[in-house]
Amino acid sequence: MNAQQLKNSILQMAVQGKLVPQDPNDEPASVLLERIRKEKEQLIKEGKIKKEKNPSYIFRGADNTPYEKIGNQEPVSIADEVPFDIPDSWEWCRLFSVNDMYTGNSINETEKKLKYTGLSSGYYYIGTKDVSFTQTIDYDNGVRIPTDNDKFRIAPKDSILLCVEGGSAGRKIAFTNQDVCFGNKLCCFVSYGIDYKFLFFYLQSPMFQSAFKENTTGIIGGVSVNVLRNMFLPVPPLSEQKRIVTEVVKYLPLIEEYDLKHTELDELNNSFPEHLKKSILQLAIQGKLVEQDPNDEPASVLLEKIHTEKERLIKEGRIKRDNNESVIFRRDNSHYEKQGCFERCIDDELPFDIPNSWKWIRLKDIGIYKKGPFGSSLTKSMFVPKGQNTVKVYEQKNAIQKNHTLGDYYITQKYFDEKMRGFTVSPGDIIVSCAGTIGETYVLPDNIEPGIINQALMKMTIYAPINIDYFLMYFDYVLKQSTKDYSNGSAIKNIPPFEIFKKLLLPLPPLNEQEKIIKRIRELNVLCNDL
Repeated sequence: MNAQQLKNSILQMAVQGKLVPQDPNDEPASVLLERIRKEKEQLIKEGKIKKEKNPSYIFRGADNTPYEKIGNQEPVSIADEVPFDIPDSWEWCRLFSVNDMYTGNSINETEKKLKYTGLSSGYYYIGTKDVSFTQTIDYDNGVRIPTDNDKFRIAPKDSILLCVEGGSAGRKIAFTNQDVCFGNKLCCFVSYGIDYKFLFFYLQSPMFQSAFKENTTGIIGGVSVNVLRNMFLPVPPLSEQKRIVTEVVKYLPLIEEYDLKHTELDELNNSFPEHLKKSILQLAIQGKLVEQDPNDEPASVLLEKIHTEKERLIKEGRIKRDNNESVIFRRDNSHYEKQGCFERCIDDELPFDIPNSWKWIRLKDIGIYKKGPFGSSLTKSMFVPKGQNTVKVYEQKNAIQKNHTLGDYYITQKYFDEKMRGFTVSPGDIIVSCAGTIGETYVLPDNIEPGIINQALMKMTIYAPINIDYFLMYFDYVLKQSTKDYSNGSAIKNIPPFEIFKKLLLPLPPLNEQEKIIKRIRELNVLCNDL
């Protein structure tokens, strides 16, 4: 149950006589309504209000059934019309019986600007837009009506304004804390003797809102004042009205607090699976998700294999030897990095501890990374229709949507041979979105078209014998954070420069443990998705 549903329940109980106990010592509502009728007759005699064309009077029969007498007609049972039973001390009436109800006056924009905008005195003019859904009124909207102007109706202080036309009909409602002029889509309620706060809560109750909705007509939606006037109002004794108001007012701050807590809970429920996934990944890269197996081949052996593979690729001319190559090793429970004859402690760089069977490496040790061509070297003017001697240009959407078939940009084979060969992608390469939507990855399958990456992509060719899914898991959830840190916490606009990117650290488990980690993450992600 959300806050609005809770408030509706309380209001419905209030208007049905179920929120506070009845007091047999209260003056019954029938006496209150009789007093209001006499007051209205006096106002009619004084010419302050008009006489009703078809005045109605609702009373209880000998069998406690509600009857209505309209004008000189015979009383008719309305037991099938009233929405629910009420306590014996209560009575039913029509809204017009206990309220003066009327809409305000329209004002066109030209007239408003020329006559009524910028005045320093007069009545504030309140339109529908000035009544908020939080039941407040924006008085100081720059529009005022001179007090000597008899064109506009007045809503007196402590009256109720209800929107009766448009998208917010029935839902925008507020008290006036001063005399105001008001628009023609607002209806003013001036009570003859009903507690105006009780009436205010009644107009928000599910019973009234349902009746209002049922009577809504027209293209823009609304309820005419004549229809509104004839809607039912359950009337408690005046003393009970005040007790109901006191009780509802007591609940309102609690409902607001409940709303805040309920919103927080919804946000927590919505975000919990993703936060849980991130926690699982954090445990995974720290070596805390699965148990280490002493029989696993340690990561140090895997590093030797990586070194052997690099030497092979250097001999074949596929990669160049790194003159700044470094090695990370442990000594006396600290981590050092050796580059040539120079070594330094890097404990301050390491984000967390890893198991003894793991090793820290840098990204440059396990792959080749290449950003797309400089902007002016690949423009739309160079694109040609797909043909026999064309080469596909892969775009960000291929990485983001993980679909190599998307896109229809191609360059000629000639331009590829002359300028673009260094940006070639091959099956097994990972393409990465590098601008706007940062860090989305896609492993190119075996059946891709020959192609190159565009300016907004980076390609990663991982030559090390490591589990690609483990590498991508680390990249997607940890290196994105590094990218965010590089952007100083602002919206991520680009991936870090290569000299920073290639030096990013990767915790390397034994190969067998990498596979167990990925298997466990997949199992737990299924459970997270079920949440």
